[in-house]
Amino acid sequence: MAIQIVTMKDVQAAEEAVRPHVSPVPLIRSYALERELGLPAGRRVWLKDYGWTPSGSFKLLGGLNWMANNLERIGARPVAAHSSGNFASGIAFAGMRFGKRVIVVMPETAPRVKFERTRSFGAEIRTYDITRDHQTGERDRLTREIADQEGAIQASPYDDPYVIAGNGVGALEIVRDLHREGREVSHFFCPVSGGGLMSGHALAIADGFPLAQIVGVEPSGADDFRQSLAAGKRTRIDCPTSVCDGLLSYDVGEHNWPILHRLVNQSVAVTDLATRAAMRWLYEQHGLRTEPSGAIAVAALLGRQVDHGGEGDLVVVVSGRNVDDDAFRSWITLDATRLATEV
Repeated sequence: MAIQIVTMKDVQAAEEAVRPHVSPVPLIRSYALERELGLPAGRRVWLKDYGWTPSGSFKLLGGLNWMANNLERIGARPVAAHSSGNFASGIAFAGMRFGKRVIVVMPETAPRVKFERTRSFGAEIRTYDITRDHQTGERDRLTREIADQEGAIQASPYDDPYVIAGNGVGALEIVRDLHREGREVSHFFCPVSGGGLMSGHALAIADGFPLAQIVGVEPSGADDFRQSLAAGKRTRIDCPTSVCDGLLSYDVGEHNWPILHRLVNQSVAVTDLATRAAMRWLYEQHGLRTEPSGAIAVAALLGRQVDHGGEGDLVVVVSGRNVDDDAFRSWITLDATRLATEV
C-alpha cells in the first residue's frame, strides 16, 4: 500500500475539524529561559504547553482529526487503539465528542492519571505488560483481537495521515501567534517518539518559518529517530527504556518518516537525569508540573545540546502534563544535588 504523505493542505483542513472541539493552546513566553540561556534582548523563548488541553497533552488534536475523518467508516462499530496513555485519553476525548465507543490497550504500569483521564471520557481500557512486550507482542495482539472479535476500527497513535495532520494544528497556532507579533524563529525543539507530534509540527513550522532549525529530542535509551537520521532509514529499538513513558515507541511510523527525514535537521538524545532536572526547573521557574516526556525538549535546551546561536526566537514544545503526584515528587527530589548539576 502506498504511503500517503501529509501536506500543509491536510494540516489546514484538520484545523476545521479540530477547532469546534478544542480552543488553541497558549504560547507562553519564558523570560526565565531567556535569562538562563543568556539571550540578547532581541530574542525570545516560547513554550507551547499542551498541558492546557482537556486531555492534558497534544494527543487529542490528532485523535479529533482522525475521528472526524473516519466517522462513516466507523459507523456503529467501536474504535480500538493502543497507547502509553496520552493518545488513550486523546482518542477517548474524541470518542466522547463524536459519540463513538472507544477501547484502548494501555500498559498496566501507566500513570494513574492517564487511566483516570481516559476513563473520564468514557473509554474502556485493556492492559498489558510493557516490560515483556518486545518479546510477546502482546500490545499489538490485544489491539488486533479487539478489531477482529468486536469489529473495531483501529486508530494508530502516530502512524496515520489524519493523526499527523491533526497534531500539526498546534504548530499552525504557533506560526499564527508569532507572525501576529512580527517574530521570526531560529530554532524549534520538539519531542520525537513515533513521530506523530513532530511530523505534523515540522510541516507547519517549516512552512511558516523556512529558516528555522527543527530539532528532535529523544531519551538516550529510546533514540531510534536519531539513529534513523544517521542511517538514512527507519531504525528500530527492540527494548526502549526511559522515565519518559510517552516516548517509548520502537520506531517512527511509515507515514511519519518521509516528513521527518526531509524537515528535521537533527535529533539529540537526553539522559533521564537531565529530563528530571528540567522537570524540576520548570516547576521552580514556571510552576509547571510536567510529565517527563513533556519536559524533555526543555532539557535539551537547558543542557545546551544544540548551538542555539543566530537570530530569531526559540520555540519549545511541552507535550504533556499527565504525571502522578508521587512519581513527580520522586523524580524531582531524588538525588537533588545531582539534579542541580544537570541544569
